[in-house]
Amino acid sequence: MNQILDDHSFDSIQAQTAARQFFGKVYAFMFGALLISGAIAYQYGTMDFITSYFFDQVGQNFKPNILYYVVLFAPLGIAIAMQSMVKRLSFAMLFLLFAAYSVLLGFGLSTIFVTYSIGSIVSTFFATAGAFGTMAIMGYVTKVDLTKFGSILYMGFIGIFIAGIVNFFMKSDTLQYIISMIGVLVFTGLTAYHMQKLKEFALNAQASEEEKNKIALLGGFTLYVLFINLFLSLLNLFGSRD
Repeated sequence: MNQILDDHSFDSIQAQTAARQFFGKVYAFMFGALLISGAIAYQYGTMDFITSYFFDQVGQNFKPNILYYVVLFAPLGIAIAMQSMVKRLSFAMLFLLFAAYSVLLGFGLSTIFVTYSIGSIVSTFFATAGAFGTMAIMGYVTKVDLTKFGSILYMGFIGIFIAGIVNFFMKSDTLQYIISMIGVLVFTGLTAYHMQKLKEFALNAQASEEEKNKIALLGGFTLYVLFINLFLSLLNLFGSRD
């Protein structure tokens, strides 16, 4: 990665060093969140835990309880707060929100361990890491302006989000398969787009240290969310169910 960062876009040793430090923070936030979510999902990914804490038994059936909906929808509220209030919130508060998001998402991801085989989860994770890393490098080194593509991809993301909510109630396997296929394209594309945007910010010598730390955290958060969504899309397409 150091060799990639040391390109002619950074016209001084100081700029190259600043870029390495900036992206070091971005990936530290991203990998830290992945570690938290993964550890929680693995630890609590059992049928006993899920049915005990996220469902209430009504006769012979299980009905989602309030905690289930908190874990399902609270991360969305946190993400909106982080993005919309970044200038008003302190770095410490943004960090706490990010940590809370990764914990909640870890509990949400616990269901994959009772749905898919451990082998397919592991293999899909490494496939996701390969695809993600490739697109991140492409986004960093490309000279093509990805802004227009980013706008199109975000429209696709909104479409996926709306379709996902609809399918939450419809529970259509066919629609879920289509969402996952489109999701692979959208999330890999957005990875390249955001890497280019982060590189542009790294070139901004006028940003204060506080601004750099906040953008590094939000950059890590965005890449973390894209990685998780790409992983889930691939897992739904190719994962072996138990």
